[in-house]
Amino acid sequence: METALFDYHLPADRIAQHPAESRDGSRLLVVNRKDRSIAHRRFQELPDYIGAKDRVFRNNAKVLPARLFAQRNTGGRVECLLLRPAPRPGSYPEEWWCLLKPGRKLPIGSRFSANGLFVAEVIDKNDSAEYRVSFDLVSHSSVVQLVESMGKMPLPPYISRDREDDRDRHDKERYQTIYAQDEHAVAAAAPTAGLHFTQNLIETLESQGACFHDLTLHVGMGTFKPLGEGEVEAHEIHREIYEVPPTTQEALVTTPRDGKRRVCIGTTSVRTIEDFMRKREEPSDKTYTDEAALFLYPPCSFKGVDALITNFHLPKSTLLCLVSAFLSPNKSDGIDWLKSIYEEAISEEYRFLSYGDAMLIL
Repeated sequence: METALFDYHLPADRIAQHPAESRDGSRLLVVNRKDRSIAHRRFQELPDYIGAKDRVFRNNAKVLPARLFAQRNTGGRVECLLLRPAPRPGSYPEEWWCLLKPGRKLPIGSRFSANGLFVAEVIDKNDSAEYRVSFDLVSHSSVVQLVESMGKMPLPPYISRDREDDRDRHDKERYQTIYAQDEHAVAAAAPTAGLHFTQNLIETLESQGACFHDLTLHVGMGTFKPLGEGEVEAHEIHREIYEVPPTTQEALVTTPRDGKRRVCIGTTSVRTIEDFMRKREEPSDKTYTDEAALFLYPPCSFKGVDALITNFHLPKSTLLCLVSAFLSPNKSDGIDWLKSIYEEAISEEYRFLSYGDAMLIL
């Protein structure tokens, strides 16, 4: 299957540069797979579709404000984006895999620092152009504490604003779900379908009988890696760690009764659930941790998802592959169908990508 099948024209003015004025004020395009109908609604109207008997699964990962700015010993500027810890047992200083700019001026052995807060040394580089960096901290007990105090949010590259200050003014709040948990500060990018939820909306859904279940996917920058040229099957999908607690496992593997649907908030939840369901048949009394390297594209089946809330995705992205597969499980006609839906969304002036509007697939 050629990757060109997943391409479409996305006008630049459809890419949302800022979040909606209110989280649940975003628009919601509702797709009913049974009759192929489309409805144009608002996200705050979600309780018209989700409620009694539904089990809702969400990714509670917290986005680290992981962009650090520093200087080389020569005075040149360095931008460091933390990706994930690279621990060695009993090691200090802390080590992290990072992206560095300008990488060509930061060979192994080079150092950079910031305002007397830390000194960092590049100690390794892998084939993905990720740098292993050792942090010697001055006034913070951990790298996580350091970035919480001085880091900037790692917004996607397609969010482009004129001033750097504008990039961070509201993003620490809005590029974060309201149910993100401090103990799961493991994400390099937000699970953006969850950005539309407010506490009032969640309480309304719960009052109607919906039950929320948490899981954690360590969202990495690989989520933004586009499909290359050639065949979809040849694409090397990124790997991400996930955690599924016992209560969520039980909710997933229990056979749905009385119309109880399993509703996923976002593609990160789908990836976690589908990887878990392919590896485990029975729930455990311990949190299940594994690494997802699952690439979902048409035609494929879904073992643990009955409905999906998602945003509008980039052309030639793995997320577009997943959504088109979910539109029409075990078939390939979801590709053209999804592009048709996107054409209507563009003509109706929906906002696309991370800070954009949402779609509900029933």
